[in-house]
Formats: sequence, structure tokens, C-alpha cells
Amino acid sequence: LPVYPLSALMLAALLLCASGAPTPGAPTTAPAGDSSGEEEGEATSDLLSTWKALAGIAKQHKKQFEDEFHKSVTILESYKTSSFPIKCPEFNFSREACYHRLAKGLQVYTVLLRHVEREYPNNLILSAARLYSSVLIQGIKEKMRRGDQVSALTSGQEEQLLREFDTPDRYHRKMTAHSILHHLKVFLADGTRAIFKRERAWAGRKAVTFHAANS
Repeated sequence: LPVYPLSALMLAALLLCASGAPTPGAPTTAPAGDSSGEEEGEATSDLLSTWKALAGIAKQHKKQFEDEFHKSVTILESYKTSSFPIKCPEFNFSREACYHRLAKGLQVYTVLLRHVEREYPNNLILSAARLYSSVLIQGIKEKMRRGDQVSALTSGQEEQLLREFDTPDRYHRKMTAHSILHHLKVFLADGTRAIFKRERAWAGRKAVTFHAANS
């Protein structure tokens, strides 16, 4: 991974920890002897809290953009491209399919953030996203029945994603970088709701199964 300023990484970690998110590499299940709940529930909670923490950091983008350009972020919709990942539908979309979409979406944004890095290498949202994306992708895959189906993007796919942002126009490059950050914020906010909804439904089904087995 590219090297980011230590201060930005430290601030990102502090913000995530303050929100209750685990640090990268930390165990995502309850420690031995912890009777607060099943390991599955603890791991799900860590996934959601980490996602929410990153989504919270991404909310800072609106102020970043408006401070720099003195324009509303709504202008960034003009720079939206078909390569930006889409959210999980509210209805008739399984937990497995939604998690697959979220993981693939994070993979795409990890690549798109390389364009942001060229224009804003010290951006805090960039640093936090690059720091935690792999943790979130792995956490999602562990919740899927077929996590192995979330395959890494090929070098050709990565090059294709970045090619559309390759322009000599400096203003356009900056606006597309901000558009990536803006739509990442939207993707993370939508993902927070999607994970919460599906984990709540999953926990409800597990509770019903448990009571049925012990009645």
C-alpha cells in the first residue's frame, strides 16, 4: 500500500476506535470466556461498527469540498460515472447477494481511490478507506456462505476503471476525485443501512431456530 502521512493514519485510527471499531488485525470474535454472546453475533457487530465508523469519516467530505470550491456537493453528480458501485436494493435481495455487492463495491472504490491519491495524497478519508477496506472486505466474506466468489479484480479491470479518469484537465481531475469521495460516502451510508437490516433479520432467524430447537 502507498505510504500516507502518519498523522492522517493516526487520526483515522483514533476516529475509528472512538466509534467502537476494531483496529486492523484485531480478533473479530469474542475473547475466550466471554459469555456476552455467540461468536457469530460478536463478529457481525464488529463488521457493522467498523463500516459505520468509516462511513462517519467519509461524511467529512462535504465540508472538504465546499471549503475548497465554495460550491454545493450536488455539482458532483455531473461527474458520476457508470463505474461507481450501486447499493443493495431495499427488497427482494438476499443477504448473500447484498454482501457480495458490498465487497465488490469496496474493491472497486479501492482502485478508484488511486485517482484521489494522485490529486489529494494527504486526504484523511482516503487514508482511512485504504486502511480499513481490506478489513471490511474480509469481514464481509467471512459472513457469506460463498465468500470465495468475491474474486479480486484483475489488473486489466483495474486499468479500465482508472482509464476514464485520465485527463490533462487539472480541474476535471480534481472534480472527479471529489466525485469519487462523495459517492464513496453515499455507498458507505447505504451499506450501513443494508448491513444493519440484514444482520438484524439474520439474528432474528437464529433466535427463532434456537427457541424451536429447545422448546
